[in-house]
Amino acid sequence: MITLKSKREIEVMRVASRIVTETLEELRAACKPGVTTRELDRISEESTRRHGAQPAFKGYRGFPRALCASINQEVVHGIPGERELKDGDIVGLDFGVIVDGYYGDAAITVPIGQVAPEVTQLLQVTEECLYRGIEQMLPGNHLADIGQAIQEHAESHGYSVVKEFGGHGIGRRLHEDPMVLNYVVDGPGIKLRPGLVLAIEPMINLGTDFVKILRDGWTVVTVDGKPSAHFEHTVAVTDDGPDILSKIG
Repeated sequence: MITLKSKREIEVMRVASRIVTETLEELRAACKPGVTTRELDRISEESTRRHGAQPAFKGYRGFPRALCASINQEVVHGIPGERELKDGDIVGLDFGVIVDGYYGDAAITVPIGQVAPEVTQLLQVTEECLYRGIEQMLPGNHLADIGQAIQEHAESHGYSVVKEFGGHGIGRRLHEDPMVLNYVVDGPGIKLRPGLVLAIEPMINLGTDFVKILRDGWTVVTVDGKPSAHFEHTVAVTDDGPDILSKIG
């Protein structure tokens, strides 16, 4: 069931979403060769508590950490551990918090040291895909307009779109209806209305779109071992267009 949020609810979600973004920026600064993803997880949880919020992911369906940290060919849902970041890696950081019963959710992909030019371009285009999708969040547009904008921009650069995972509604639950596909399927989908809040999150691969889940039951990886990038914002549809709740400034 799709629920539209009131202005009051959206403002609470803005608080949660900005805590997420501030934490992600703290994590970005900490992403250096030799740092473990477990250390990044510690930073994320400390930041959450310092802001008076709760981690959204820790314990969610059994997920063991506060942060998802996905390196190189890991698409999403990587579990932080003792693996050290090294020069040339990229790491996707997906993070969420709860404030007064409402969720905020966002993600960035961070280059570590000197990254190959083709991977740098993948990150740039994936972030562009995010904003292309957000631009479609206008009253009267349809859900499929978001996926079409993302897919067309990714594929115009020769990249593939992950189809098994996508964005989602968000509010009092981390994952609410509707699912937000990053590609086009049959039909326009629901009409976008003010009060609808969505997590828009393209996951774009350098190679094939085929993915699999590792034996840990969480980590999603590309089948061909090529890098994947992931960016995400929590966004509200308003009468004036999209309002990016997880954007600072």
